[in-house]
Amino acid sequence: MKKLPRWIVQSFTTLITNLNLKGFINGTLYRGKLKSVCVPGLNCYSCPGAIGSCPIGSLQSVIGSPNKKFSFYIVGILLLISTAIGRFVCGWLCPFGWFQELIHKIPSKKFSTKKLYKLTYIKYIILVLFVIVLPITIVNELGMGNPYFCELICPVGILEGAIPLAIANPSIRGALGWLFTWKFIVLIGIISLSMFLYRPFCKWICPLGAIYGLFNKYSVYHIALNKNKCINCNKCSNACSMDIDVIKNQNHSECIRCNECVKSCPTKALKVKFGLKESEENQSEKISY
Repeated sequence: MKKLPRWIVQSFTTLITNLNLKGFINGTLYRGKLKSVCVPGLNCYSCPGAIGSCPIGSLQSVIGSPNKKFSFYIVGILLLISTAIGRFVCGWLCPFGWFQELIHKIPSKKFSTKKLYKLTYIKYIILVLFVIVLPITIVNELGMGNPYFCELICPVGILEGAIPLAIANPSIRGALGWLFTWKFIVLIGIISLSMFLYRPFCKWICPLGAIYGLFNKYSVYHIALNKNKCINCNKCSNACSMDIDVIKNQNHSECIRCNECVKSCPTKALKVKFGLKESEENQSEKISY
């Protein structure tokens, strides 16, 4: 059976997570029971089409609540997804990840980010500081912390929420202020970078990708290398838009499971697997029989 192209899965996922199409016309949000369910990718709660909640937004809401309760549901969902498929979400199921890829297809000179690898640690700083620490420590008179990542950094809220709502709803247009202007500048910056660099937001900024990336090495869904078949041609690493040395680390925290490395391997040394990882010794024994 022929596998579906990744862009079809990405477009289908984007549609499924934004099924409230009438919201784009009415300028209103869906507030049904499904809105309490977290979707796996970064898709803004304030998007008029969204039928689910963003896991990062939901996590901040709980962390910033007056009671500072620990949400077993949200953390459990994140752990379940992380240990099952890791950053497969980023490569296949995230609407904003797909949006960056579409922008990257605009004809222009493309640049590698290998020399900028240290910038990938920024997203972990953002996860700790803006998603966890600030909502806990900076609170209002009611003891509530703001979702600082959503308010100050995340461009998805502007792209999916503020812009379509402002187009459809005149009252919202009149209420836009400096925060909208700032976030719009951030969005334009991400769009501009995406033309020349592959997925800059995913590489350097996204805290959701940071969470999933921490579990890439341990996720049930993984990429395995058979060293007996590998000829060290480096075609896999050259095919990786996330600038990973695939031969050294097939399940790097930056791997979004796009599987281009697997497709590029001339000897089929790389394979996508779903299950417990086997040791290199076991793989070698299988080849010898």
